[in-house]
Amino acid sequence: MKLLKRYLMFILSLGLVALAFIWNKDIGVKSVNTIINSSKEMMLILPPVFILLGLLDVWVPRDTMVKFMGEESGLLGAVLAFLVGSAAAGPLYVVFPIAAAFMKKDAKFSNILILIGAWSNTKIPMLLFEYSSLGGKFMFTRLALNIPMILLMTFIMNHVLKADEKAKIYELANSF
Repeated sequence: MKLLKRYLMFILSLGLVALAFIWNKDIGVKSVNTIINSSKEMMLILPPVFILLGLLDVWVPRDTMVKFMGEESGLLGAVLAFLVGSAAAGPLYVVFPIAAAFMKKDAKFSNILILIGAWSNTKIPMLLFEYSSLGGKFMFTRLALNIPMILLMTFIMNHVLKADEKAKIYELANSF
C-alpha cells in the first residue's frame, strides 16, 4: 500500500498517456515523445548540477554560508540570494536541489525563497532574450513588477509558515 501511494502520480500519468493513445494515437505519440525529450534534457542537466552541489558541500564551510546567508545575514543575504538566482541559467527544477543544499548549510528561509523567486523570474539570460526580442521597456516593466512581487511573496510565505513547518521543510531537505 505504501508503495502504491508513493507512485500514485506516476501510475495516474501512465494511465492518462494510455488514454491519450486510445482517444487519439497522434496525441499519445506526442505525449511519449515529450516525456522522452524531457527525460533526456533532465539527464543532461542534473548530473553536472549534483556535481556542483557536491563541490559546494565540500568547498563552502557551513560557517561561511551561515555568515553570508544565515539568520543574521540581513540585507546582504537577501542580495546574495537574489544575485545567485538571477545569475542562473538552468530550468526551474534545478533550483530545488540547490535550495536544499543551501538549507543543509543553514541558509535563512527567506533567502531560500528569494533565491527561488529570482531563479524563476529574473535570470539574466531570460532578461537578455526579452530585451532583444521585446525591447527594453517590456523587460524593465516586467522586472519592476517581478522584484517587488518576489519580496512580497517571500514576506508572506515567511510569515504565514509557522516555525515548526519551516523546521519540517529543513528536516526534509536534510534527509536527501
